Amino acid sequence: MVGMEGGSTRFRETANPQSTTLIDTIFTAARILPSSTLMVMATKPTKVHSNGAGATSNHHLDFLRVTEAAALSSARWVGKGKRNEADQAACSAMRITLNELEMCGVIAIGEGERDEAPMLYIGEKLGTGDGPTIQIAVDPLEGTNLCANGTPNSISVLAAAVEGEGFLMHAPDCYMDKLVVGVEAAGVVDITLPPRVNVRLMSKALGKEVDELIIGILDRPRHDALIAEIRDVGARVHLIPDGDLSVAIAALDPDSDIDALMGIGGAPEGVITAAAVLCYGGEMQARLVFSTDEQRERAVMMVDGDVNRVFSTRDLADGNVMFSATGITSGDLLKGVRYRRGFALTESIVMRSQNGTIRRIETMHRQVDQYEF
Repeated sequence: MVGMEGGSTRFRETANPQSTTLIDTIFTAARILPSSTLMVMATKPTKVHSNGAGATSNHHLDFLRVTEAAALSSARWVGKGKRNEADQAACSAMRITLNELEMCGVIAIGEGERDEAPMLYIGEKLGTGDGPTIQIAVDPLEGTNLCANGTPNSISVLAAAVEGEGFLMHAPDCYMDKLVVGVEAAGVVDITLPPRVNVRLMSKALGKEVDELIIGILDRPRHDALIAEIRDVGARVHLIPDGDLSVAIAALDPDSDIDALMGIGGAPEGVITAAAVLCYGGEMQARLVFSTDEQRERAVMMVDGDVNRVFSTRDLADGNVMFSATGITSGDLLKGVRYRRGFALTESIVMRSQNGTIRRIETMHRQVDQYEF
């Protein structure tokens, strides 16, 4: 890395857990660019070309800038009880930063339909218009209530796929029943089996006693029976007040306390989760859940094949996929934005499916006033 003034960063890079080769954890300390660029590795967004070469090298680090900007902007609203203002700040920062990137970006999953969202709506075109066409799935503020209340696990997250090289399913705005496990339990569980059976299968695969397992579940009345069944079999339950993305990704990490995610959450968030699973290793199985006939009809128009089938990870995300998430409030996956005298710290995770790299990046931002939207 080129030594430059303005801040510092710390990298932890690991191989994909599915790899059979052990690669030592690498720690690198370096001087980085002024935080006004929001960039770790380059002085400006990566120059990319229509053949996608730039996108497969450093474009994932450009997306890091995007989630960092959204996290820093919404962090000013943490604990202030103003969820709409926090969401607006995250959306504005994410959109502005995406428009700086040399790409033909298209929102595949965003804040809603064009008539429902003022920005980051489905189909919105972003970027300079040069470079590869990239499908983008975003959640500028996952856990809006968590941010407003100052509670754990709010993050800013983005997944992207280069058109022709990768795929993100255009998920309908409905619910999705999800089962997410790490690499050691991949190929063992089955979402069509009773939860108690999957818990026992995970116990055997992970080499843990059942009462040592922790299952993440959204704290909703619809999950009362699921929670009771998990507890009855002897496993522990980690109740999630809002937003299951952080806990789902934490379930992929063997160093986290979470062994699996189960239950029903948003389908769009499920596709973003699948992008992380594809990059990290592990397994995701899912089924669409419809509240109305209109939702089912829309799904039939948007999704190839039987909408009632069990979706695998690769049905939801496949090929050359990139993923970035930055913590807003500290939680199971990431530390939140931390303010110090004269600067702020962020922690992010950045992943690529193409080469299986998983980077945890801590960045110092010395010019934090620019993130006020």
